[in-house]
Amino acid sequence: MRSYLQSKGLSILDHGLSVRRWYLDLLGHVVSGSPLLLRWRMPEWIGSPVLRRLLTQADDSLIGLYQVYHDCGKPLCREVDAEGRQHFPDHAAVSARRWRECSDGPPGSEEIACLIGMDMDVHSLRPGGVAEFASRPQAGVLLATGLSELHSNAEMFGGTCSPGFRSKHKRISILGGRVLEAIG
Repeated sequence: MRSYLQSKGLSILDHGLSVRRWYLDLLGHVVSGSPLLLRWRMPEWIGSPVLRRLLTQADDSLIGLYQVYHDCGKPLCREVDAEGRQHFPDHAAVSARRWRECSDGPPGSEEIACLIGMDMDVHSLRPGGVAEFASRPQAGVLLATGLSELHSNAEMFGGTCSPGFRSKHKRISILGGRVLEAIG
């Protein structure tokens, strides 16, 4: 993970550490009202008491391992296209398998593998999938982590004002609100 690049100058491990840093900033803000240390574009649902409850109930020691190692399988599924761009087909499932192979099975390992396997679900969520996503006990953590990943990757998209970031942010803003509403 240290020697494979997520984007120019950023290893896959560094990306995981960055996502964790963004998430901790968000967690402190949502749960305790701490001032944000990083530059966020917050969706309206960020102050939801449902989100606060879900994040408070989550086991943060497991969440941290999931966030740091969520892309651990990317080196195994890396492909480079004719234009030299890299792609990581089905990397969430490959990463979950890799986590299972490399972890010694301590308590929580399977939960971490499940989170890793679901990591891309929030990014590919469509309106018809909101109810199913909301039924997952991990929905709040996946939603907050997805928002953290989006901000961690913002520079790769061209910054928070770029069309790529704005499009992804709009989707997570709308569907995240629907997810939290469905959880109630």
